[in-house]
Amino acid sequence: MIDPWLGLLLLKMAVAAAIVVSCSLLAERSGPLLAAMIATLPISAGPVLAFLALDHDATFISASALGSMNSNLGNACLSLVYVLLAQRFGTVVSLGAGLFTWVAAIVVLRELALPFSAILALTIIVFPVLHGIFRPYLAARPAKPPGRLWYVLPLRAAAVATLTGVVTTLSATVGPTWSGVLAALPLVLSSLIAILQPRIGGPASAAVIANSALGLLGFGLGLATLHATAPIFGSWAGLGLGLLVCIVWNLGLMVLARRRATP
Repeated sequence: MIDPWLGLLLLKMAVAAAIVVSCSLLAERSGPLLAAMIATLPISAGPVLAFLALDHDATFISASALGSMNSNLGNACLSLVYVLLAQRFGTVVSLGAGLFTWVAAIVVLRELALPFSAILALTIIVFPVLHGIFRPYLAARPAKPPGRLWYVLPLRAAAVATLTGVVTTLSATVGPTWSGVLAALPLVLSSLIAILQPRIGGPASAAVIANSALGLLGFGLGLATLHATAPIFGSWAGLGLGLLVCIVWNLGLMVLARRRATP
């Protein structure tokens, strides 16, 4: 007889993994822009925050969203370091340095304990600047489309399922802010890097991450929406509005890109 709490935890982990696998299949069949737009949707953080909402009130979820905004700013640091290093170095050096920078950014932001207005202002400023820096790296392509390795999807699914289980289990202990930080760990970005660079090369892999800068801005705005609206309308309305912001933003970016590409 399975304990009801354990059964619910396993269900949460399975659902989160299924969502990420589905989105990963779409991303791997597309170019760098579409892959980046899919990767920057809340396909990892969204399920974790939703499951946190089952166990905690709207105030907790609002504070968690603020922690996730800090984590997303760390993603900017990871992306910058990775895209620049991947032009010359291998996966271990480029991704390792990027993840180290993400951790350093999180430590600094937690020490500063910035208010929501400052975190939102940083989000609005940092990602467009990052996109400008990335312009020379946006269009790199692999010599030929790679085949997918058999372990890619199970590995990614296992990572997200484990994250969901850990965050939902520890949320009452670590509190809302760290729950939010853990929910927005750069699992999707780092797994894409670890999988793509050995197969298509550093510049082509970096192009996917470079195209993600404005998508990460949309993710940050979605988290800001969740933080602001959850205490007013409730956790589920806030989650829905935040997801809507992310989807509409990324669709808008794709429409603009298509119009620019049309003669």
